[in-house]
Amino acid sequence: MKKFSPILQDLIEAFKQLPGIGVKSAQRIVFYLLQGNTDKALFLAETIQNSLVSIQECKICRMYSEEELCEICKDTKRDQSLLCIVESPADLMALENTMQFNGRYFVLMGHLSPIDGIGPDELKINQLKELFDLNTINEVILATSPTVDGEATAAYIASVAGKFDIKATRIAYGVPFGGEIEYVDSNTLIQAMLNRNTIGKQ
Repeated sequence: MKKFSPILQDLIEAFKQLPGIGVKSAQRIVFYLLQGNTDKALFLAETIQNSLVSIQECKICRMYSEEELCEICKDTKRDQSLLCIVESPADLMALENTMQFNGRYFVLMGHLSPIDGIGPDELKINQLKELFDLNTINEVILATSPTVDGEATAAYIASVAGKFDIKATRIAYGVPFGGEIEYVDSNTLIQAMLNRNTIGKQ
């Protein structure tokens, strides 16, 4: 069997890099875009390019935003005394979609993993400490994933919060151990937020 043209192979390979996309799915997407869907393909390419140029991290919470401050951090009606700490922007969106939390967030962009060389510096813990030092936060809600690394990250941040006399709570285990928050249904997330427990210094 003859191989695809080099450019076509590169395009399929590019889509394969996306999470959850295998060879067949990549081929299906590519053939769909090339088969009379030029406008959609150009819109996709232009949107990706514009996003990579204009989107940055919010300087307070690290959520992706086109401006220095994201919409959540700019919202003065949100409870400034509650700070929910998550591992990723996807986790933030999953919690925000429950419409049960009206505080602020801080996105770690990962979790502690010494094997992978990810420590407090990579998670911008110093930036988090600056938020703690403002004396506006009464409670930190640790919404890291219930994995070994997620638990270690939660315990570490709880110890940091304790040094600032900030109450640290952990979301309850409505979320299955070993799972990822972004894939959990909204009802489970609501229960997890409502039944969070205090950990560390009280």
